[in-house]
Amino acid sequence: MGSGLEFEPPQTCDSCAAHLQIKDLTPKWVLAALVLAAALAPARAQQAPARLDPVVVSGNGAERRAMETPFSVGVVDAQELREGGLMVNLSETLNRVPGLVVNLRNNYAQDLQISSRGFGARSTFGIRGLRLYTDGIPATMPDGQGQVSNFDIAGAQRIEVLRGPFSALYGSSSGGVISLVSAAPVASTYAIDGDVGSNGTWQARLGIESPLAGGWNIRAQLSRFETDGVRPHSEAQRTLGNIRLGWLGSNDTLTVLLNSVDQPAQDPLGLTRQQFDEDPYQTAPQATLFDTRKTSAQTQLGGTWRHRFEEAGALRASAVTLYYGQRDVTQWQSIPVAAQGNPRHPGGVIDFGRSYSGVDARLSWRWERAALTAGVVTERQGEDRRGYENFSGSAGDPTLGVTGKLRRQETNSMRTSDLYAQGEVEFGPSLTASLGLRSGRLNITTQDEYLANGDDSGSLSYHYTTPVVALQWMPAPDLNLYVSAGKGFESPTLGELAYRPDGEPGLNTSLQPQTSKQFEIGAKWRDAALGLALDAAVFRANTSDEIGVLTSAGGRSTFQNVGRTRRSGAELGLRWQIAPAWRAQMALTYLDATYRDGFETCTAVPCSTPADRSTVPAGNRIAGTMAQSAFAALAWQAFDSTELAAEVRLQGDMPVNDRNSDFSSTAWVGALRASRTFAIGPGTLSLLARLDNISGLRYAGSVIVNDVNGRYFETASGRTWLLAAHWRAPF
Repeated sequence: MGSGLEFEPPQTCDSCAAHLQIKDLTPKWVLAALVLAAALAPARAQQAPARLDPVVVSGNGAERRAMETPFSVGVVDAQELREGGLMVNLSETLNRVPGLVVNLRNNYAQDLQISSRGFGARSTFGIRGLRLYTDGIPATMPDGQGQVSNFDIAGAQRIEVLRGPFSALYGSSSGGVISLVSAAPVASTYAIDGDVGSNGTWQARLGIESPLAGGWNIRAQLSRFETDGVRPHSEAQRTLGNIRLGWLGSNDTLTVLLNSVDQPAQDPLGLTRQQFDEDPYQTAPQATLFDTRKTSAQTQLGGTWRHRFEEAGALRASAVTLYYGQRDVTQWQSIPVAAQGNPRHPGGVIDFGRSYSGVDARLSWRWERAALTAGVVTERQGEDRRGYENFSGSAGDPTLGVTGKLRRQETNSMRTSDLYAQGEVEFGPSLTASLGLRSGRLNITTQDEYLANGDDSGSLSYHYTTPVVALQWMPAPDLNLYVSAGKGFESPTLGELAYRPDGEPGLNTSLQPQTSKQFEIGAKWRDAALGLALDAAVFRANTSDEIGVLTSAGGRSTFQNVGRTRRSGAELGLRWQIAPAWRAQMALTYLDATYRDGFETCTAVPCSTPADRSTVPAGNRIAGTMAQSAFAALAWQAFDSTELAAEVRLQGDMPVNDRNSDFSSTAWVGALRASRTFAIGPGTLSLLARLDNISGLRYAGSVIVNDVNGRYFETASGRTWLLAAHWRAPF
C-alpha cells in the first residue's frame, strides 16, 4: 500500500475467499470417474474470452486500462491462472509477464526465486526486493522480506505486476510489485476442486461464496496440497485457508481479509556441478544426514475502508488500511557440528516468531485537469529470534537433525514511517505528466538476551526519499507513448542483517542500504480490428551499494555491499486474437545486469582470512540474473467448450555466483494442455489436463546464489502430468 498508483480492488470488488481440503479426497479413481461422467454429459457453450485490454486499478478506487498507465504493468487473469495448473505457485503463470522471472526451486522450504528486471535475484530464500500485496494488504513485511505462500491463487480475479521506476512509490525494497486481486462473489455457489499429478502430487479444495443481505458478501476457501517432490527428501504439505468479507454501501466499501497457511517441508539442499551432472534427481547427502527441513505457519488479518465524498469540492475519496500478522518459522540446517564449537556460533537451528502490523491512510483530490493522492504509512515488525544446536549429545557422538542447546536469543524490532504523494496534471487532451514522492524512515533495534558470549545489542536507522516522474503522450486512444524516471531505495532485511560474515553473533551492522536511479521508455498499442495488444519498453537502472550474497552455506546466508551495478534491457509483450477460435500470447525479455565495480567475495566459510576470498572483476554478470527469457502460447478453441494449447518457455542461463565460475544451462521447455467445460445438472464441471516439460529435459530450474559449498543447482521437474477437475454449482 501507499501510493496513488497502488493496485487495489475496485469499489465493487468486495469478495471473500478461503479453501478446504481433506487428504485422499480426490484419489485417482474418483477423478477418473468425474472425467467419464463429464464425457457422457452435454457440453456447455462458451465464447473465447477477449483479453486485449486487461484492467488495472489505481489508488483512488477507479479502474484504469493498463494501456493508459505511464509504466509497465502486466495482468494475468483468472482463466490464465487456472490454465497454468495447480494454482499453488506463481511460477505456473507469471513467467508470461515480460521482465519477471519466477523460478520454482522444487524446494518448498525455500519459497520461489522471483526477480523483476534483476531486482530480487540475490535471494537465496524467500523473496527480496519486491513488494507483494493481496487485496491491498501487504504480504511483504516492513523490512522487505516477503512470501507468497499465503496467496490464494484459486480465488484470484487477476494478478497485476508493476515494473520500473514507479514501483518506488510503494516504499523501500520495491524493485517491482506483485498484487493479487480477489474475485467478487456474484452468486451463491459452492466449488469442489481436485488435482492429481506426477511425483505424488495431489490437491483438494472446497470453496463457498455468496452475496448477503444489507450489501454484505463473503467468500471462503480451504485447500490441502501435498507432494513427494522431484528429489528424495523434498516432501511438502500446505494447508491454506482464506476468508474475505465485504460490504458495499452507497458511498463506502469495507473489505476484511483473514488468511492462514501452515507449511512443513523437507529441504533437499542444492547439488554441486558434479552431483548434478551425475544425477540431477539425487539429493545432497547432508540433507538426510541432518534431516534438513523447515516448518512455517502464518496468520494475517487485514481490512480496508474506502469512502467516496459527495459535494465536497475537489476532495473525492479516502481510504484506510490496517493489518496484523504472525509468522513462526523453525528451520533445521546442515551446519557441521565442528563449526558450532565456536562459543559465539549461533547454532544450526533457526527458530523465530515474528509479528507485524501496519496502517495506511490517504486522501484523493480531483480537479478539472489535475489529480492528487497523499497519505501516510506506519508499520511495525517484532521478532523473537533463537538459535539452537542441530544435534544432541556430545560433539564426538552426536544425534543429528534435532533441536539441541540454546546458542542465541534476541529480540529484534523494526519500525517504519512514510509520507507519500502522487499526482497527475493534464497539459492537453493527449499529454499528461505524473509526479510522485515518497519519504520514509526505518529504525531497527536488537536486544541480546543470550549474554553467555557477550552482549550483541545494537540499533540502525535509515532514511530515504524516492521521487518519480513520467510524461505520457497519447496521440490516439489506442496508442500510448511514455517516458519515466525515478529513484529507488532498498534496505537490508532482518534476515540479511541477522548473520555477520565472520560467523560471530550480532547484527551485520556494516551492511548498508542500496539506492538506484531508474529510467524507462515505453509504448503501448491496441488494435481492436486486428485483435492485437502490444506493450514494449526499454529500461536502465543504475544502483549504488548493491546488496549481494557474501556467503551461503547450510541454508544460512550473509550479505555485503558490492558497489555499483547496472541493469539495462528491453521487454516485449504481445496478445493476439488471431481469429475467433485462435489466440496467441508472447513475452520476451532481454536483461544485461552487470557489476560496475570489482569486489571481493567469499569462497569458503568463515571467510575470515584472505585464503577464503577471491576477487570479482567489474563487468561480471549479477549472480542469479537471467539474460534472456521468453514465453509463447498458441491456443485453439476446437469446440465451443474445448480448448487445446501449446506453450514454450525459454529459461536463459544464470550465473551461480558473482565470480561467474559456472552457469545453469539455457533451457527450452515445452508444454501441452487441454481443457473442457461441461454442464451437468445445475452445475458446471471444468477439466484440465497438462503435460509439462514434454521433452523430459534435465535442467536446473533455479540456483542457490554464492553457495560456498558449491551446491548451487536446484533441479527442475522432468516430464510431469496433471489432471484437474473443478465443480461449481449454485445453492
